[in-house]
Amino acid sequence: MTELSVRALDGTTWPDFAALVEANNGVWGGCWCMAFHPEGLGRGELAGQNRSTKEARVREGSAHAALVYDGSECVGWCQSGPTDELPRIKRRRAYAAGLVALPDWRITCFFVGKGHRKQGVAAAALAGALDEIARLGGGTVESYPEDAEGRAVSGSFLHNATVSMFESQGFTVAASWASTTGS
Repeated sequence: MTELSVRALDGTTWPDFAALVEANNGVWGGCWCMAFHPEGLGRGELAGQNRSTKEARVREGSAHAALVYDGSECVGWCQSGPTDELPRIKRRRAYAAGLVALPDWRITCFFVGKGHRKQGVAAAALAGALDEIARLGGGTVESYPEDAEGRAVSGSFLHNATVSMFESQGFTVAASWASTTGS
């Protein structure tokens, strides 16, 4: 692995993102990182529909992600966006019950391609997403990682990484079901 670099997902980096997703069967059964957008996945959505919807969002500037590169190859990403761009979160009813104010930004999804896991790609993606959020005006950032300590779970099944990775970037646990907040 060469030194990792990070670039924002946009029209120029879309082909790199698409190549990684296609090489991994659409990621999680054809999601194309659409589950947290307002459209969600819906029942019976085809991977091709998710792909075209994601591409349209990227081209209109309503999909954000930090893409991680190993040389010229895109090997992973971290999806982020304003709350209206990513309104669909897990455990929403419990979340809304204690809600005082929405965060400015959410970090909802990570993916690292096979052969590149456990090499710092997710951490680079998180740092890149936070840099991009700051560049776009910053504010409160919320995410929903899992506490994997003491559990026999593969990191490849944690779509939003681990609590410890977020804590290493200065996030604090705000609720046991939601996990971390930073600014």
